[in-house]
Amino acid sequence: MSNAIEIRGLNKEYPGFALSDIDLDLPRGSILGLVGENGAGKSTLIKLILKAVNRDSGTIRVLGADQDDPDFRSVKERVGVVLDEAYYPEVLTAKQLDKVMAGTYTHWDSRVFHQYLLRFQLPENKMFRDMSRGTKMKLALAVALSHDPKLLLLDEATSGLDPMIRDEMLDLFNEFTRDEDRTILISSHIVSDLEKICDYIAFLHKGKLLLCEEKDRLVEQYAVLKLGKQDLESLAPESVAGVRENKYGAEVLVYRDRIPSTFVTEHTSLEDIILFLAKGGAGE
Repeated sequence: MSNAIEIRGLNKEYPGFALSDIDLDLPRGSILGLVGENGAGKSTLIKLILKAVNRDSGTIRVLGADQDDPDFRSVKERVGVVLDEAYYPEVLTAKQLDKVMAGTYTHWDSRVFHQYLLRFQLPENKMFRDMSRGTKMKLALAVALSHDPKLLLLDEATSGLDPMIRDEMLDLFNEFTRDEDRTILISSHIVSDLEKICDYIAFLHKGKLLLCEEKDRLVEQYAVLKLGKQDLESLAPESVAGVRENKYGAEVLVYRDRIPSTFVTEHTSLEDIILFLAKGGAGE
C-alpha cells in the first residue's frame, strides 16, 4: 500500500515553539486522526503539508510528489482543505462561490457542489458573513469535496457543530474513503469522533510526535489499572505508560503484555489513552 503523505525528519521552529523530528506515514485509503493539546503543533503540521509555511528541514511527500518538485502546485489541486475557520469573501454567496471555484480548480464540478448544497441544506443566496459557524464549515467541506480531491486535510472541521451534524460529517468521511485512492488527515479535540472513524491515530505533544499507531492496535495495547500505592510500587517501570494519582491510590495506564495476569484491567477508550499520555508522563 502506497502512502498519501510521507514525512521524514520534519522541523519547524518559531519563537517559543518548535515542531521537532516528525516522521509520519499516512497510507492511501485510510483516515488518520491527529490529536494533541492546544499549541501542540497540529495546525502547524497541516500548514507545512500544504506548503502554506516553509519547513526548516526534512522532507514532505504528498500524493507521491515531493514538495520541492516543480509540479507540486498541480498536486495541491487534488487536496481538499477545511481549516478551523473557513475564509471566503464575506459578501459572496454559495452560488457566487461556485463560479469563483470553477475558475480556481481544474477539476471543479458544479454539479457535485450543488448536490452537497442540497445534502447539507445550505442556502445558495445567503452571504457568507451572515452564515452560522456550522453553516460556514459545511460550505467549506462542500467546496473541498467538489474538485475531485484524493486527500482531505481537515483542521478542527467538526468543532463547534452540534452532535447530529457531526455524525453526518463522520458518515461522509467514511463514504469518501470507501474509494481506496482517497485519504483523510483530520485533527480534532473530539477524540470520541476520531475513535469512530479513524484507522490510525497520531498524537502530537509539545511539538513532538509521541505516537502514530493503528487505532485498534493502540486500544488493544493499553489497559487501565486502579491500584493502591503499594501495588503501584510493585509494577515494573517499563510496564507503566502513565499514572494519575488520587487520594485512594492511582489509576495507571499500562502495557497489557507487560503486566502479570493477576492484575484486573478495565476497558480503555482512546480518550483515556490520550489523556494519560498527555498528563501522566512516563513511556517506553
